[in-house]
Amino acid sequence: MSPVHGMLQGALAMGTFVIAVIFLRYWRDGGDRFFLYFALSFFVQAVNRVALALSASPQEGTPWQYGVRLLAYLLILVAIIDKNRPPGRPAAT
Repeated sequence: MSPVHGMLQGALAMGTFVIAVIFLRYWRDGGDRFFLYFALSFFVQAVNRVALALSASPQEGTPWQYGVRLLAYLLILVAIIDKNRPPGRPAAT
């Protein structure tokens, strides 16, 4: 891996980590699970970038890379579905 490629992977990892921390702060302040799911998604992406930068032969087209990205995007999808789900009915008394 070239030094420039490693530097760019590090910058992407740092950026996604910072975004995850910001979403965690929103979740802590507001308590909305939407932000927690987004924070988890960005943490997964940050770990993915670090693993890619530290691997001996970094290739973005490997199946495990797609699997990790799929997990991150599924977390975002779950957040959106959970946020738009209609509230449950109150219990009958």
